[in-house]
Amino acid sequence: MATGKAFPVGQIPTSKLQEHAESVRKNNVNWKSYLQGQMISQEVYDFISQFDRASAQTRAKLLQDNPFQFVVVFRMLMEGISRDQTLQYVLTMLDDVLQEDKGRVEIFKNYAKKKKESVWQPFFHLLDRDDKFIVYQASRIIAKIACWSKELMERKSLHSYMVWLKDQIKIPNNEYLLSAGRCLQMMLRIDTYRIMFVEVDGISAIISVLAGSPSFQVQYQLVFCLWCISHNPNLAANMNRGNIIPTLADVLSDAVKEKVTRIVLATFRNLVDNVKEETVKQEHALAMVQCKVLKHLELLEGRHIQDEDVIEDLKFMIDKLHESIRDLSSLDEYVTEVKSGRLEWSPVHKSDRFWHENAAHLNDHNYELLKMLVRLLDTSRDPLVLSVAAHDIGEYVRYYPRGKNIVEQLGGKQLVMQYMMHTDPNVKYEALIAVQKLMVHNWEYVGKKPDGKQHAPPAGSIPRRT
Repeated sequence: MATGKAFPVGQIPTSKLQEHAESVRKNNVNWKSYLQGQMISQEVYDFISQFDRASAQTRAKLLQDNPFQFVVVFRMLMEGISRDQTLQYVLTMLDDVLQEDKGRVEIFKNYAKKKKESVWQPFFHLLDRDDKFIVYQASRIIAKIACWSKELMERKSLHSYMVWLKDQIKIPNNEYLLSAGRCLQMMLRIDTYRIMFVEVDGISAIISVLAGSPSFQVQYQLVFCLWCISHNPNLAANMNRGNIIPTLADVLSDAVKEKVTRIVLATFRNLVDNVKEETVKQEHALAMVQCKVLKHLELLEGRHIQDEDVIEDLKFMIDKLHESIRDLSSLDEYVTEVKSGRLEWSPVHKSDRFWHENAAHLNDHNYELLKMLVRLLDTSRDPLVLSVAAHDIGEYVRYYPRGKNIVEQLGGKQLVMQYMMHTDPNVKYEALIAVQKLMVHNWEYVGKKPDGKQHAPPAGSIPRRT
C-alpha cells in the first residue's frame, strides 16, 4: 500500500491544480488489486509498487538503473488505467519526479527517439479527458518536457499545444485558468515558442482576458506572457496592433499589487526600448501618452516605492514619454489618438485649421486613419468615441469632398446614418450633422449659427443635395 508521502509537497498552493495535487499525494493506490485484476502486468507491478514507496535516493537509483522501464511503466499506466483517481495519482507522481530533476525529461525523449514514437502523444491524448485535473496535470508535464528538454518541441506538436493553451485561457470562468497561465509562462520563455504563440493569434486571447478585469494573479501571469513576447524585437514591433497598450494602460491604472505594476512597466519598457525602428518606438510611446500612461507614471513616481527595478523603469519611461511629445505636431497627436481607439474632444477635432491642413492625410497609407474611424463606428459602444468618430467623418468630407464616395464604399455612411437614432443625444446630434455633410455641397452652413458656433440646422432649412 502506497502512502504517497515520499513525494515532495510544494509550497502553499496558489491554484486549484496545486491545491488538488496536495490531496492527491495523500491517496493510497492498491497496485496489488490492479495486478490481480489483470489490469497491469507483473513487471509493471514490480516496478511501480517499489517506485511508489521509495525515498528520493532510491527513486534516483531506480531511474539510473532502469530509465526506459520507468517510461514504459508510466506510459502503460497512463494508457491502461481508466479510473480517474488512480490516473490523477500517476500523473502527480510523474510531475513530482520531473520536478525533482529537470534532466529526467530526457528519459522520455530518448525512449521516444529509440522507438521512433512521439513523446507527446500519450500526454496529448489525456487533454481530451473529462476530468480537468487530469487534463491540466498532463498539460503541466507537456510544458515541462517542452521547456526542459535539450531539443525543442517540433513545429506540428508545438502548433497543436499552443492552440490548445490559447483556447484554455479563453474559456469563461475556467477554474484552472491559473494552471493554463502557468504553462504559458513556462513556454514563452523560449523564443521559438513565442513566435508560434503569436502565429496562432495568442496575443488577442490574452488581451481579451485582461480586458475582462480578472484577478490580480491572472493579470500578473498574462502580462508576464506579454513581457516574454516583447523580448523578441520583431514581435515587440507589432504587438500594439492588437490593442495591447490601451489594455495594459488600464491594468496599470487599476493595479493593486506592486508585482502587477512592475511587470506592466517592464513590458512598456520593452515596447519602446527593445524595438529597432525609431518610428515604431515613437508610435508606441505616443500610444502610451494617449492612454494617460505618462500621467499615471508621474503619480507613481510620487509614491514611496522601494523596488529598484520599478524605480529605474519609472524614470526610464517618464523620460522616454516626455521625449516623444516634445516635438509633437497636431497631426501626430491626432494619429496617435485615432490609433489608440480612445477618441475624446481634444482640441484638434474642433479646429478648422487642423482639418483644412490635414483632412487629406486620412487618405494616407490606403486610407488607414479613415478605415480606423469607420471601424470605431462599427465596434465601439462608447458614446464619446461614437460622437467624435461621427464628427471626424463629417469634417473629413467637409474639407475633402471627394472623400464622400470613399466613406460610402467603406460602409461609413450607413454606420453614421444608423446613429441618427441613437439613444445618446450627443451621438445622435453628431451623426445628424455628419450625414448632412455627406449629402450636401454647401456644407459651410450645416450646423452653424450666424455667429459661427456649432448648432443644429434651423427648422425648415433644406440644404442643396448632391
